[in-house]
Amino acid sequence: MTGTHNADKKTTGRRRMIAIILCVPAAILSGIFLVLTLMKVPYMHVVFYLTLGFSALLVIYMVLWTLCLSEKYARLATILRRCYLVCFAVGLAFFLTLQGLIISGSHTDVSEADCLIVLGAGLRNGAPSLILRRRLNAAVNYLGERGDDIPVIVTGGLGRGETVTEAEAMFRYLRDRELDESLIWKEEASTSTRENLAFSLAVMEENGLDIESTKVAVVTNEFHLFRAKLIAGKQGLDVVGIAAETPGVFVRILYSFREAFALASELLF
Repeated sequence: MTGTHNADKKTTGRRRMIAIILCVPAAILSGIFLVLTLMKVPYMHVVFYLTLGFSALLVIYMVLWTLCLSEKYARLATILRRCYLVCFAVGLAFFLTLQGLIISGSHTDVSEADCLIVLGAGLRNGAPSLILRRRLNAAVNYLGERGDDIPVIVTGGLGRGETVTEAEAMFRYLRDRELDESLIWKEEASTSTRENLAFSLAVMEENGLDIESTKVAVVTNEFHLFRAKLIAGKQGLDVVGIAAETPGVFVRILYSFREAFALASELLF
């Protein structure tokens, strides 16, 4: 009996050591990425949230795994661990399904549009961020290929710490590329994709466009296009998509991970 007890103590000790070896680095990395996020290092906020989520899942599992050896909590811990693994498997399957939807909608639709809506994506020192520049360049390229002028709605409000709205910075960027200023319409109040599109509807109506008969092309990055078109469709727009290339495979993977959670929220709520 004593030998069994000692073996259990050794096993518990080993599990605790493994838990520490796995969880402590994850916690340290989360702290490092949090600091980098607060320093406004590009894309680090996405890495921070992903690392924090992974760390939380790891900690929960290691706690349940260790408690399984405790006589007092073994039965409950075993049940909870099985529930955890089932939920994790279901969640992983759902996540992979969402990634499939994101990939399926990440291409430009072959269709002519009557109006463009370029969704905001943040500024850097008052100028469009790299991701946002890719969206604006995609709009410019589309207009150049068409050879005729159609209105472009640039959408995005005033971000924290910024002195100009996203829409104003986007307007200046397009103006500098010789687009007709009278056809660049600004929406300067939105703070989310849903608001981007909802408030752009009002801009269209103010400028005399008939919502029901106007085909709208939403311009955004590949990873964001499926959800943007989904939201636009819910709001009554006849919508197609123009995919802007995301700068770098690493950034695209990061944002695709984050986009899966945003898409889940859109589908479920």
